[in-house]
Amino acid sequence: MLTLEDKKEIVKKFGKDENDTGSTRVQIALLTSRIIYLTEHFQTHKHDHHSRRGLMKLVGSRRDLLNYLKRKNVSAYRALIKELGLRK
Repeated sequence: MLTLEDKKEIVKKFGKDENDTGSTRVQIALLTSRIIYLTEHFQTHKHDHHSRRGLMKLVGSRRDLLNYLKRKNVSAYRALIKELGLRK
């Protein structure tokens, strides 16, 4: 899982300041890091289906937030997916 220092670093990088934990950009970045962690977890634990369901819920939440950001600010959406290395 993400350590507290990792989360603070992500918030500092994607937020307006170090206390900006609720903005869409920060939430998407945190979800992306959790998704990456779980994807690596499934490389070794192929039969962990309960955690796989959680991963699918995280991916859906990230997709909803990305759609929201795309509706509100297309340029910020494009910059974020480029910075995070997401497809699209």
